[in-house]
Amino acid sequence: MAGNSKSIIVTGGLSGIGLAEVTLMSSASNKIAVLDISPTLASSVLIDLRSKFPQTTFLFKKADVSSWDEQAAAFEEVHKEFGSIDVVFANAGVSEIGEFLERSEDASAGPTKPNLKTLDIDLSGLLYTVRLAVHYMRKNATSEKGSIICTASNAGIYAFPAAPMYGVAKHGVVGAVRSLAEPLSKEGIRINGICPNVIRTGLASDHLFEAMQLTPMQTALDAIEAFLNDSAMTGGTAEISGEKFTLREAPAFIDDITAKNFVVFGEKGA
Repeated sequence: MAGNSKSIIVTGGLSGIGLAEVTLMSSASNKIAVLDISPTLASSVLIDLRSKFPQTTFLFKKADVSSWDEQAAAFEEVHKEFGSIDVVFANAGVSEIGEFLERSEDASAGPTKPNLKTLDIDLSGLLYTVRLAVHYMRKNATSEKGSIICTASNAGIYAFPAAPMYGVAKHGVVGAVRSLAEPLSKEGIRINGICPNVIRTGLASDHLFEAMQLTPMQTALDAIEAFLNDSAMTGGTAEISGEKFTLREAPAFIDDITAKNFVVFGEKGA
């Protein structure tokens, strides 16, 4: 697998998809830094990982991804300890926090400021991760400088009225992957994204998940391995559902006018 002897960062790597990514990359002699918010959980998770994968080096750095300062400090420390950063999984995220369309209890009062914490974590936090990944990958003295894999969701492809701010954030992640791919490719950096359906993580135990058809984690890992192993793949978004993943192409231009205008913007700048 194209991850051998790499220095890797996984945000949100103590559970769910992030932990599966850490475990996947642990099968080779890599150096893996896990960024997450729970030192207590990290202690038990890293003990287990070090027992199973003694050939792999593990670090834990506490970081709330919605904080630029915390992420920047964590990335700097990892780079100093590992010497390089080659693969970054921008994975950390949350489900919907608050209710964007919540009604005020006082009908005569003015509008209340919306709670945008979901966007702070799932979109701004992920963009901080990408920005930091690019900064350190630029330092790599190779033509293929690095690979970034972002965790979006199929809620970033379809309307998601049940959790609209989550949907907004994940649409933003898909847009970031597609929009950043071309400029980053000129620097030897690849960026791709996964858009999972509801994944079977072992944490989904309530009645809501019991009523759903869950997608095996292995399907997500298959997509991730495909991205890691294809050095030409960038800007890809893999929708992951059931036993397979499907690369979802960006919509075709509606007409020649739109296509030409995008070319002009690309040549001249917005």
